[in-house]
Amino acid sequence: MDWPLRFGIFLAPFQPAGQNPTLALERDLELIVRLDELGYDEAWIGEHHSAGFEIITSPEVFIAVASQRTKHIRLGTGVSSLPYHHPLMLADRMVLLDHLTRGRIMLGVGPGALPSDAFMMGIDPGRQRKMMEESLEAILALLTSEEPVNITTDWFTLRDARLQLRPYTHPRFEVAVAAQVSPAGPRAAGRFGLALLSLGATTAGGFDVLGAHWETAEQRASQFGTSVDRRAWRLVGPMHIAETEAQARKEVEHGLAEWIRYFQEVAALPIVPPTADHDSLVDAMNASGIAVVGTPEMAIAQIQRLVDQSGGFGTYLFMGHEWADRQATLASYERFAREVMPAFQGSAERTVRSRDWAAKNRPEFMSAAINAIGKAITDHQAEKEAAAAPETAATTN
Repeated sequence: MDWPLRFGIFLAPFQPAGQNPTLALERDLELIVRLDELGYDEAWIGEHHSAGFEIITSPEVFIAVASQRTKHIRLGTGVSSLPYHHPLMLADRMVLLDHLTRGRIMLGVGPGALPSDAFMMGIDPGRQRKMMEESLEAILALLTSEEPVNITTDWFTLRDARLQLRPYTHPRFEVAVAAQVSPAGPRAAGRFGLALLSLGATTAGGFDVLGAHWETAEQRASQFGTSVDRRAWRLVGPMHIAETEAQARKEVEHGLAEWIRYFQEVAALPIVPPTADHDSLVDAMNASGIAVVGTPEMAIAQIQRLVDQSGGFGTYLFMGHEWADRQATLASYERFAREVMPAFQGSAERTVRSRDWAAKNRPEFMSAAINAIGKAITDHQAEKEAAAAPETAATTN
C-alpha cells in the first residue's frame, strides 16, 4: 500500500452480564481516553438494546461524554441501526454532535445486528437491509440537499424536511456502512460513495469475501457515478498481545470463554468450534486467523494477512473485548501502539536509519570530535601562555 495504516477500536462493547453496568461503562470511557493518549485514530461505539452483553444503547450519548474527555481521537457510531430510528431525528443528533465535537464524529450505519432488538420493535429481520438503504438515502439528502426533502416509505415520511443546522464538517461528516458477509453493505457503500466498515474481516466467511466486497463496492460506484476509496475502508478483528504468547494465553483466561459463549449461545454467531479447553480454544482462534492471542510479531503477521487478502485498506480496528483484566488489556493496547503500529506507518524507519547511519560513521565522527577536543585544549593552552608572556617580561625587567 502507498499510505500508512490508521488504527482504532470497534467498541460494541462486550461486557459479561451480571457485573455493575455503571462501572463497566466507566471502564469503556477510560479505555477511550487511554487510546487517545496512545495515538489511536478512531473509536466506533455500538448500539444494542437486548441480550445484556452489549450495553451501550445510544452511541451518540456515549460519544458526547467521551468527546469531552479526549482531545484528538475521532468518534463514530459503530453502528447506528437505521431501521430503529426516524432518519430526521438521527441526522439531527449527528449534526449536533458534529458541532459539539468540532468535527470529530463519524456516522457508521447498519441494519441492526441482534435479532432480539428487532423482535422487540416488531421489525421483520427480512426487511432490515431494505429499511437501512431507504433511511440512508434520506439521511444523506438531509445532510447535503439545499432543498427540502420529501420521501414517503411504508415506515417513515419526510415532508418538506430540512435540518436547522448545516454539519460542522464541510460538506458533511464521514459516513460508513457496516458489512459482514452479505453484500448489502458494499452495495450501499458503492451506491452512495461511502466508507466501508467490515466488521467480520477475520471470521472465515468475512475474510473470504473481502476482495469480493470491495469489487462489489467499486462496481456499484461505477454504476451510480460515485467513488469509493480504499483508505476509507476499515477492517475489524480481535487481538490480545503480550510480551510472550504464553503470557497472552494466560491473561485471556480471564474472559475469553465468556465472550465465546455469548456468540455461540446468545448472539447465535458461532466464532470457533465449541470446546471447554482453554488452550484448544486459543489454538483454534490463532490457527484460523479469527483472532490473535500472542505477540506483536503475530499481530503484524495478521494485519499483513488482511492487507494481502483485501488488496489494501485504510484502518485496522481492534474489536473491543474484555478477554483480559483491565491492567492486561491496557498493556496490550500500549504494546500494540509501541511495537505494531510503526510497522505499518513507517514512523520508526527514520529513527532506525538515523541510528544506523550514526553507528556506521562513528569512527569518523569520533575522530573529528577528538581532534576538536584536542584543538580546544591546545588553543586554550596557547591563549594562557600568550597572556602570561607580558607578565613574565615585566617581572624580568
